[in-house]
Amino acid sequence: MSELNYPISTVVYEQLDSTYISKISTLLNQVTEFDGVRPLSEHAWLHLRKNDGGKHVVGFIGATLAGYAHVDITDLVEGTSAELAVSPEHRNLGVGHALVNKATQLSPDGRLRLWAHGLTAGAQSLADSLDFRLSRSLWQMRRSLFAPLPLAHVPEGVRIRSFDPATDIPGILAVNARAFAELPDQGGWTENDIAVRLTEPWFTAVGFFVALDSSADSIIGFHWTKVHGSGHDHGHAAIGEVYVLAVDPEAHVRGLGRALTTIGLTHLRGLGLGSAMLYVDSSNERAISLYESLGFVHWDTDVTYRRPV
Repeated sequence: MSELNYPISTVVYEQLDSTYISKISTLLNQVTEFDGVRPLSEHAWLHLRKNDGGKHVVGFIGATLAGYAHVDITDLVEGTSAELAVSPEHRNLGVGHALVNKATQLSPDGRLRLWAHGLTAGAQSLADSLDFRLSRSLWQMRRSLFAPLPLAHVPEGVRIRSFDPATDIPGILAVNARAFAELPDQGGWTENDIAVRLTEPWFTAVGFFVALDSSADSIIGFHWTKVHGSGHDHGHAAIGEVYVLAVDPEAHVRGLGRALTTIGLTHLRGLGLGSAMLYVDSSNERAISLYESLGFVHWDTDVTYRRPV
């Protein structure tokens, strides 16, 4: 009997066994190869790999695993979010609809945000068919590290050093919360969010730059760089990333963001990398202006869809 004749079903798991994690990872690799973009964010991918957060919705056609959605219900401000992937050979059969409907049922208040990585026709078609509308755009920007970099001019009264995990986490979280107060996905980071990332194979304290007010020895900004690519579950050569750049808005230190960015990019170039990337909200004109002045250009777009209220 053809799979077209089998029923579509979804199963919700709080945790997944190793067999399912392996099968879902294979599905995600197939989707990445087909669409040319990874269907899950780092946040969702970490939860899947470490089996320690969110709800896992697995879609089946008969007994065949045909789709997966990671559902995060913890953001009470912005509402539940979901990221999903459907096997290329099982699309346009209703699996995506079933995953979204189940994710909506899991939402405590019925709200749901759908993240799509890259403006793919499939994601847009699914959103349209379920009456979801575009609500937020996140730009990916890139620049060559072979191109000239300006010298870093550290503002007077500021000292920059490498991150110390034994002492710096509270200060990093405080600056992060103030710098990203309007972006709960980032500004709401907890100690555990940092701790999880410190165990990742790409982490190195040498690439995590912390800015301190020299007079008070307090943290007023940071630039966390990242190297991902070969050997880190991505289908491309190694690339540097401006992973998180934050400046305390209460510090009022002009030029600190530019200095931190330049120091980080110089570090990434020193590792022999050929290019660097970053993500920035498309509405953050000030940040985009900074990055463009340092040679970054718009590369791709991730989007969020919502149903109209």
